Amino acid sequence: MTQAKQATLLVELLTEELPPKALARLGDAFAEGIAQRLAARDLIEGEPSFERYATPRRLAVTIKNVRAVAPEKHVREKVLPVSVALDKDGQPTPPLAKKLAALGFPDFTVNDLERASDGKAEAFFLRYAAPGATLADGLQAALDETLAKLPIPKVMTYQRPDGTNVQFVRPAHRLTVLHDNEVVPVSALGVDADDTTLGHRFLSEGFVQIQHADAYAETLLHKGHVVPNFIDRKETIRTHLLAQADGDEVVMPDSLLDEVTSLVEWPVVYACRFEDEFLQVPQECLILTMQTNQKYFALTDANGKLRSRFLIVSNIETKTPGDIVEGNERVVRPRLADAKFFFEQDKKRPLADRVPQLANVVYHNKLGSALQRVERVEALAGAIAQMTGADVALATRAARLAKADLITDMVGEFPELQGTMGTYYARHDGEPEEVALACSEHYQPRFSGDALPATATGTVVALADKLETLVGIWGIGLQPTGEKDPFALRRHALGVLRILVEKRLPVDLIELLRAAHAQFANVPNVTDSTQAIYEFCMDRLRGLLRERGHAAGEIDAVLAMNPTRLDDIVARLDAVREFAALSESASLAAANKRISNILKKSESATTGGVQVALLIEPAEKALYAQLEQVAPRVQTQLAARDYTGALTALAALREPVDTFFNDVMVNAEDPALRANRLALLGALHQQMNCVADISRLAA
Repeated sequence: MTQAKQATLLVELLTEELPPKALARLGDAFAEGIAQRLAARDLIEGEPSFERYATPRRLAVTIKNVRAVAPEKHVREKVLPVSVALDKDGQPTPPLAKKLAALGFPDFTVNDLERASDGKAEAFFLRYAAPGATLADGLQAALDETLAKLPIPKVMTYQRPDGTNVQFVRPAHRLTVLHDNEVVPVSALGVDADDTTLGHRFLSEGFVQIQHADAYAETLLHKGHVVPNFIDRKETIRTHLLAQADGDEVVMPDSLLDEVTSLVEWPVVYACRFEDEFLQVPQECLILTMQTNQKYFALTDANGKLRSRFLIVSNIETKTPGDIVEGNERVVRPRLADAKFFFEQDKKRPLADRVPQLANVVYHNKLGSALQRVERVEALAGAIAQMTGADVALATRAARLAKADLITDMVGEFPELQGTMGTYYARHDGEPEEVALACSEHYQPRFSGDALPATATGTVVALADKLETLVGIWGIGLQPTGEKDPFALRRHALGVLRILVEKRLPVDLIELLRAAHAQFANVPNVTDSTQAIYEFCMDRLRGLLRERGHAAGEIDAVLAMNPTRLDDIVARLDAVREFAALSESASLAAANKRISNILKKSESATTGGVQVALLIEPAEKALYAQLEQVAPRVQTQLAARDYTGALTALAALREPVDTFFNDVMVNAEDPALRANRLALLGALHQQMNCVADISRLAA
């Protein structure tokens, strides 16, 4: 290989079947790690351009424009300070000779060195051209470093045929490394590189020789019956699933699609069936057991109703798939039968009869049992229902039953179905529909972007459930720290905020937190953390509003007022945005900031009202007169919750405010005049900050 040669590099590591849930991450890390480390050694011309591959048995990468030898590097290296390198007569010292020998230049003299300042003192510098790394050396180091840094979920220790022990995610069998069409002499995990790999276990003839690095994917595809690119394989599966659906909808969550993609090298989709009698079981149970246990894809009609057909992704292509189809149908049948059995058994006992059993389930050793928690949520739901005008009886009943499905057989088998099964069982028991729906709705929102509870009862119980968790866990000192949040308090806080903001509930957040804390009156060591949780919620709200496109200055202006009612927070933000667009806003914001600073220093002097008789300057009289006209309009708009109108009305104050500060000395020597002017500014400040602290808009 010559220095000028640039070509595509192929690196493939063939192993036993890799863990499917980690395959995509391993493939990315393998490809990116090798490419980045070769680039760092200047073995790639220009920006790294590479293609990543990952199948159940291989991690691979092809990288464009890889050099056989890296270019020479011109090095300037400090040798020694002049004071050390030369003696008092200007002759070279033994330390200089020793240093030059250590650097590999024993024959260099002082005349061969550069004399310059190192920023502190004069020193000698050595300039030389260092030969570039060869691809074999650079790739060996890059490969070793990359394999050591892979995000391996669990390391295996296994023995090579020569008796040596190796640690890796799975045993490695082959290493294929080609630069253009030449094998690069490297090794990994005890395996030496060559130009041969293995194709599909059953559909290929075994060994597949790669003639050229650029031909890797095509060769594997046509001779090895392997689709090596993870994304291509995933899209092939998606396309085949849709084709086999025959007009039905395919239930294919991305996580399942990724996992199945990680299980096959040559994906083929077949349609299977199960008995219609299983459709009597809630379809969530059937879908979950097919996805979780068998990695099958369920089918529904256009309305979302489950079909008795399902799709499988096989790693074997055959013109007579009868045995494959029959085998998968035979395997899924007992799984569905188990789900049906659990469902029928659970229905024999009403949810209400299961509630006392929650006393045997520890919620937290400092907060009591799950039953005690249910009783707190039940009482809190009743209080919140009264605040919001919801049905108290429905709210307390729903809160009472909401956790009862945790001790059913179905949820014991499939914890993901908690809440969902509660809704089915509550309906079977004849509970009101809102109570049944609340059993599942009270978990919402479960994640960012999830839907909110649709019913009033579900909304109340969701608030009660999240607030009880927040107040209880925080109260025993387990608030989030850094990245750690084992009780998901950030998620609970965001859930509360989204419900209050998006549903525009006319309730006070502080009152909600106090009502939640009141439920822990008989629980020792639960401290009142109302203020701390409120501030925590405001931090979450700030981020939530930013995500929704509100400007930081607008958010700061509104939240600076420490709002406890969040139902009108968006209206206030919209009003601030419109106010900020007015030509008068900058001047008024700056004036408000100035007023705030003045009042902070003289707060005690602003307690009285404005005395008209003490207004002696024309500017302060004009400001007072204008304020008297504007204030009623502002208050009328506030009463109508027209925050934009309230802030817009303030525009009329710009001119008298500017004139006041130009012509009037607030801190007059006469105490009575000073107090009266401060009172005027206090009244003005109150009107200007009726919606938000507009001083936060000042530049």
